[in-house]
Amino acid sequence: MKKLRMPLLLFGLALLLTGCGQLDSMAVQVGLKANPYYREGDTWWDHGNVEEYYFNQIPSELNEIYRELYARIRDYEDEAELYASVSSDQFWTAYYSVLADHPEFFWVGSNVEIQQSGMTGKVVSYKLSVTVPVSEREAMRSSLEAAADECIAGISQDATVYQKIKYVYEYLIDVVDYAQDSRDNQNVQSALIYHRSVCAGYARAFQYILHRMGLFCTYVTGKIETGGDHGWNIVRIGDNYYNVDVTWGDPVFLGGDSAGSGRAKNYNYLCCTDEELYRTHVPDTEVRMPQCADDSLNYYKLNGLYHETFDYNDIYNTLMNSVWADEDYCVMKFGSGEAYSAACYEIFENGLISDAAQYLMEVYGKSTWNYSYNTDDGFNLITIYWK
Repeated sequence: MKKLRMPLLLFGLALLLTGCGQLDSMAVQVGLKANPYYREGDTWWDHGNVEEYYFNQIPSELNEIYRELYARIRDYEDEAELYASVSSDQFWTAYYSVLADHPEFFWVGSNVEIQQSGMTGKVVSYKLSVTVPVSEREAMRSSLEAAADECIAGISQDATVYQKIKYVYEYLIDVVDYAQDSRDNQNVQSALIYHRSVCAGYARAFQYILHRMGLFCTYVTGKIETGGDHGWNIVRIGDNYYNVDVTWGDPVFLGGDSAGSGRAKNYNYLCCTDEELYRTHVPDTEVRMPQCADDSLNYYKLNGLYHETFDYNDIYNTLMNSVWADEDYCVMKFGSGEAYSAACYEIFENGLISDAAQYLMEVYGKSTWNYSYNTDDGFNLITIYWK
């Protein structure tokens, strides 16, 4: 995931001598006017009935610049002089927060230029880089809404919030290919329209669809254990919050070629806890994220794939039942590292899997059988691919 690069438009000496005085004068005059984009303590603004997590977390003195940036971006003001009086750090915090809360701003690129007053240091104007021309935005918006609604149409009206979230998670994994060279890959259209993206596109598409259903979903940025930038989501179900990383749920991270490759989806990253996610993910700290501690919606527990301890007969029956049911793969999650290690040893080193493989050969009349497997030490997970 690309981090937003936010270059300053630095004033040289010549500019300070010729143009900066004019900018300062403008800033002073504007400062005398009420900001038409903001009313303190009021909720008059139209923000699509989205629960804006970042707005609610940033310091209250940034509410004005957040609201102004939101309204200007919404109204396609790709460059403008500002009413709010803020430092560059305050501008960046508010700007990033607006984009994190609003994936529907699909035309905003990765860069923005700002101008600062040479006397006060306050930001007086901005200029966005954009990826979609103004003339094409309404058509793109309609296409995005239609794509999101196509996903939502497949969800049962009786579905619980968890079932809705799970459906969108699986849907995006099925329709999106992970591709570093994908078009507009920091924005929602890369996943929903072009079906090729990176983590930012996956996460923004997930957030966009959930917002369209009226569900809480926020965007999280950070790094992975290898040091690369990454983005994922946090959802809320009832009173609890859960991490969701659609990108890492894609089987490409388990060795599959692309979305829909037939490999098992990775459900480790569907409604998981901080304890599990933070083994590989490190969130940024600029904005405090809600704690994700509840594991009652763990996919493996909900679907009978969870083994609190290692029991030889239990695992033997699990393997044989998977073969008997003609499953493509068998998944087992264990409740502790000790149970997981014991299972790995018995299955792969002590020959437990050979009984299942022998049975496969008998069923299909084969003299040999090739299978593969994946082990995830961080999540105590074993996945065996029979086919």
